[in-house]
Amino acid sequence: MPKLDLTSPSDPSLAPGEARCPGPSMQDILATDATPTPDALKTQAYEFLGDTDIPYTRFTDKDFFDAEIDKVWGKTWQWACREEHIPNKGDYYVYDVGPYSAMVVRTTEGEIKSYVNACPHRAMMFADPGSSGKGKQFIRCPYHGMSWHLDGSLREIPCRWDFPHVNEDNFGLTEIPTDTWGGFVFVNFDADAQPLADYLEVLPEHYRELGGLENRYVALHTQKLLPANWKTVIEAFLEAYHVLATHPEGVPTAGDANAQYDVFGKHVNRFMHLTGYPSPHYPREMSQEDLFERLGRNREDLPEGASARAEHARLVREECGKEWQADLSGYSDSQTLDSIEYYLFPNACFFPGLRIRLIYRFRPVDVDHTIHEILLLQPVPEDGDRPAPAEPHILGIDDSYTQVPGFELAMVLDQDTENFKRQSLGIKASAKAGQTLGNYQEVRIRHMHQTLDEYLAR
Repeated sequence: MPKLDLTSPSDPSLAPGEARCPGPSMQDILATDATPTPDALKTQAYEFLGDTDIPYTRFTDKDFFDAEIDKVWGKTWQWACREEHIPNKGDYYVYDVGPYSAMVVRTTEGEIKSYVNACPHRAMMFADPGSSGKGKQFIRCPYHGMSWHLDGSLREIPCRWDFPHVNEDNFGLTEIPTDTWGGFVFVNFDADAQPLADYLEVLPEHYRELGGLENRYVALHTQKLLPANWKTVIEAFLEAYHVLATHPEGVPTAGDANAQYDVFGKHVNRFMHLTGYPSPHYPREMSQEDLFERLGRNREDLPEGASARAEHARLVREECGKEWQADLSGYSDSQTLDSIEYYLFPNACFFPGLRIRLIYRFRPVDVDHTIHEILLLQPVPEDGDRPAPAEPHILGIDDSYTQVPGFELAMVLDQDTENFKRQSLGIKASAKAGQTLGNYQEVRIRHMHQTLDEYLAR
């Protein structure tokens, strides 16, 4: 693992987007892992998408934000909750984004349906934003007492004699397209939405091979308000380029500059960021024993001639398997250790790994504020019932993730979120009109903006 020179300019003979970090690539390292790498992680799908600057007005202009609310947040599939949030008939969960609000309900027949969270009479919300509940026999408006069956059909109108113009055919609840994938319930506020299966593109295929998310439960849930535009926030989690400056403690064990970036279709992109392998930025050579120690292990415990990454992965599978009462032997070294993140436009990030087993959701509040939610999805114990989903820890704009008990990644996320206020102020102060992106390491950001433009042009 020799020191590499990452400061030299790109080879001028290379076409735009062809330059890569010197040294071994992500695929080179996966090929040396002790366990077979799933084909989904061997896939490479980079595409050069241009190199023009991204205008800062996209982050600050109120009219631009309003257009996003209308043409993006009102027209795309977004996960509303987990199926485990509404396991029984009459259970409900409210998902809100911008002015939109969906009430997701488990019906008497066990189906999952979603309705506009507003009474057809005078628009009173059936349930408070962000709320959930259990065991409803029907949906009742708290204002005047009109009610509907869980399938959305009209049940009762007090003083029915005063509404001769209303009947069961024209006064049912407004249903929202709803579907499921990976244990998540998705909604789309567009009545003419394309099928979720088409929207997800490669996600179902890849996740079938990577173990899926259905047999996991919400072991931790956080919700934090951030002082930045929703795109500013998401962009921070679409690249590993910031690790060197923002998370310098990770440089000895995180292959940031040789992370792999892929673009799939219109809605999905991915990065794969090595863990258990030193960054190309690391300033000196490192032995396997040194690396094993950096990974929190006793250097004397590394078998002679063994790979520190492979042995660490084996131990993580063994330790987590005992703690979670789950068989993790089928996970590769990469799935066990690496930060593998699939982004689904506009607001979700899914990690299929074990050590990094996060799910992100981002929701705009206004042009300058965003809600960031994190779920920690853990394998369901093999011998036992699925645990109830964790209640969310609500964090204010100045609160630290260290307030969340047992959250191992609290410091890393604090480092990420500390950047947002300064970057948002810098965007408004900048004498330059836009941000200049790297062709490879920041391609997922450009991909997101190009997909955004497709929706705005409709």
